[in-house]
Amino acid sequence: MPMDWSKIHDQDRFTPATLLLAALSSLYGLAVKFRTAMPRTRKELPGFVVSLGNLTAGGTGKTPAAVMVAQWALDEGHKPALLSRGYGGRNRQKVLEVSDGYSVFSNPLEAGDEPYLLARKLKGVPVIISRARYKAGLYAHEKHGTDFFILDDGFQHLGLARDLDIVLLDALRPFGNQHLLPWGPLREPVDHLGRADAFVLTRSVEDSTPILVDCLKERFPKKPVFRSQHLPTRIIFPRSWKTYGPAFLMGKRVAAFSGIAKPAHFKNTLTKLGAEIVLFRVYQDHHPYSRAEIEEMILAARTADCLITTEKDWVRIENLGVHEDKLCFLTVKFEMLAEKESFFNLVREKAQEKGIS
Repeated sequence: MPMDWSKIHDQDRFTPATLLLAALSSLYGLAVKFRTAMPRTRKELPGFVVSLGNLTAGGTGKTPAAVMVAQWALDEGHKPALLSRGYGGRNRQKVLEVSDGYSVFSNPLEAGDEPYLLARKLKGVPVIISRARYKAGLYAHEKHGTDFFILDDGFQHLGLARDLDIVLLDALRPFGNQHLLPWGPLREPVDHLGRADAFVLTRSVEDSTPILVDCLKERFPKKPVFRSQHLPTRIIFPRSWKTYGPAFLMGKRVAAFSGIAKPAHFKNTLTKLGAEIVLFRVYQDHHPYSRAEIEEMILAARTADCLITTEKDWVRIENLGVHEDKLCFLTVKFEMLAEKESFFNLVREKAQEKGIS
């Protein structure tokens, strides 16, 4: 059984088993302190740059947030492009064009599951990956005329100047056990949030996070705090391409699996939709599934009404040649709550300050 890091990162108790992790966290903290204190000149792209990032190791829902921002920019008449590092992909090219906004040229193994999923979902928005986001941006500008650059997971990418730095925080558990990697989920200490321009609390519900909002406003005054939620939208059975609304799961006996940063969120979503979960398997984030693993799960789920996973997991499975009527995946969308207008006004104003209108 693979290690569930999301559970480890939520543990507050200090036990003998955490001694090594605590020591490694101390070393990691020294490396982070050195890296962020090192003087550097940030390169500037020819256009507006907005970064969507987080302080923790995944699990805040950046991918659907990037879809939302990119679609808004497109609707506003900008020429957006999504710039990603391509984490988890095998690409070794300096710059890889995953999509030109119309055709997808890569696959999840090469590009990474998140850039590939973004390329599949975003029409009219190129997706470019490079370890040097500046090179990806120049490529997008020169080939596609991009003037609106969206950095996916950009908070720790310190070499590129940005005009708006947005950090996403999980409203349910924003800092985990408040320890640095690998003992906790933090990539940087909490006080480094001072570099951000705005915060978006994900997985919020109306009036559910006043303490966290007040805490952020007190510690980081003048930095706006917005709230958002992930809404389940469709259940898709790819064998038949039959599509159902979220109510489909009500009362169903469901087997489920996921290889995402916080699988508990997926499980909770299924439960809230009324599913009776008879089997739930957890894999490491970005897990490269094998056909044998999926076939074994299909056998284990033979008494269930369906075998469901996330859309991000599905893109790592679809080319394995597995044919099963019960196999399906859940899609979600990112939606701002009451502060939606204020959020997009902020983005619009920052873009106008850069001369992008």
